Amino acid sequence: MNGRVALAKQQGLTEEQIAELSDYQNSTLLTPREKAAVRYADVLAGDHTQASQALFDELRQHFTETEIVDLGFRISSFVGYGRFIRVLGLERGGVCPLSDAHPAAAPAD
Repeated sequence: MNGRVALAKQQGLTEEQIAELSDYQNSTLLTPREKAAVRYADVLAGDHTQASQALFDELRQHFTETEIVDLGFRISSFVGYGRFIRVLGLERGGVCPLSDAHPAAAPAD
């Protein structure tokens, strides 16, 4: 099972909610608050230059300023962590293949 799906289930999301995340805007299962959070994550993970005043106006309808900052920090941390794991080839599990994938990173003899 994908680690992200397992974590989502552990956090209380149902299979149906997880299935609707790819089209969250049209979801009938996610609350407006959840949709705003997913949109924030979508913007930060994709083209962060699309973080508009409209996005923050929507977030302020559901979150305090402190919650918006905290949520943004958590999102950006997970995005960065996910990218780092991907670059190292660890998303499939196992040992870091850095020296195999990047010979220049291998220890000198």
